Amino acid sequence: VQLQASGGGLVQAGGSLRLSCAASGRIFTINAMGWYRQAPEKQRELVAISDGSGSTNYADSVRGRFSVWRDNAKNTVYLQMNSLEPEDTAVYYCNADITHSFTRYRTDYWGQGTVVTVSS
Repeated sequence: VQLQASGGGLVQAGGSLRLSCAASGRIFTINAMGWYRQAPEKQRELVAISDGSGSTNYADSVRGRFSVWRDNAKNTVYLQMNSLEPEDTAVYYCNADITHSFTRYRTDYWGQGTVVTVSS
């Protein structure tokens, strides 16, 4: 199983970006899927996540500005980021809790990270 993220870049404060992350491989089902981020010299933190039932959870710092949703037919999760602030600058990592189609084991997978830079 692999996660391929895309959509990062440089944007001015107040701007928007959309990230996407597609899962591929021997997937039986994707349970939770979402995004984390890690800013320089800070710990990785949850940004937004969508569980298998469609419920979502957001970090307080992004609630109302970011939206997460999934296209289950494409095994893809998206993160729409609006009203971006310099404090949102970080490497954003896609994360997915996936049940393998062959082993039926549940495993946590991470994407390669995509850089988001917000200039003031």
